[in-house]
Amino acid sequence: MFLLQTQPNVNVPDSIRQHTHEAIELLVTNPELFWSDFIHSALIFGVKVLVALLVYALGSWLIGVVKRFVAHVFEKRNTEPTVVSFVSSFISISLTVLLIIITIGTLGVDTTSLAALLAAGGMAIGMALSGTVQNFAGGIMLLVFKPFKVGDFIDAQGNQGTVVNVSIVSTTIRTTENQLVVLPNGALSNGTIRNFSSEALRRTNLEISVAYGTEVEQFKEVVMDIIKSDSRILDSTTAGSQDPFIKLKTLNSSDITFLIRVWIRNEEYWDAYFNLIERIYTELPQNGIQFAYPHLDVNVVGKES
Repeated sequence: MFLLQTQPNVNVPDSIRQHTHEAIELLVTNPELFWSDFIHSALIFGVKVLVALLVYALGSWLIGVVKRFVAHVFEKRNTEPTVVSFVSSFISISLTVLLIIITIGTLGVDTTSLAALLAAGGMAIGMALSGTVQNFAGGIMLLVFKPFKVGDFIDAQGNQGTVVNVSIVSTTIRTTENQLVVLPNGALSNGTIRNFSSEALRRTNLEISVAYGTEVEQFKEVVMDIIKSDSRILDSTTAGSQDPFIKLKTLNSSDITFLIRVWIRNEEYWDAYFNLIERIYTELPQNGIQFAYPHLDVNVVGKES
């Protein structure tokens, strides 16, 4: 047989030289056997080539199906175009390399060493870039599932701010103090994210402590008048909202606490929130309602002189 089969630790040029010498010697001594072996080897090799071509064609078709499926999923989720392009290219290259290795193996070439080399290289790169790979995977998760978008106000990793940029490895937010904070996507995707901008309406909770002796109905009436005079504070006539809520919550050692809940549109939240606090502070004392503060009453009991 004239199919070249090299053995481990055998010098390839020497092996080729030896097989060539044997083939020439066989051609001279026994031409019929030479041509018979040659045709037999050529037929076997031809069949392997056809099978390899079929495997490559089928694999290429399957890679195309996978790419179209991934693109369709990203399209339904309105994923960023840059992420779609990067992930599609990554999948295409990875699957194509795997297909080439399978095709070469179909031809009868030992691909064990090649696969081991690729695995070792991939492991080395993965260990060197473990943090970056984690952030990359986190970025893919964030861009696919979109727990927030640019412009949203979020609370994550102990930081609050407006999202100004979402890249493949990190997310940048601008805090209320006008500071830029860069958050790694790996930790961000695995942590808790509070998105204050995802809904059109927000509810705020205020706890106001006042002195004992305050009439409950008077407190409710004064605060309700403040609330109703601000058009930014909503009631149940607005879809998704509820009527303002004012209830006595707790009786403390030196004061009583009222709970106030109101609904505000997201874009008007902070202005309405701060205005409500300011008016409560200003108008409650004007109506004879005193705020509580820590104090201690001391009664001295003794004999009359």
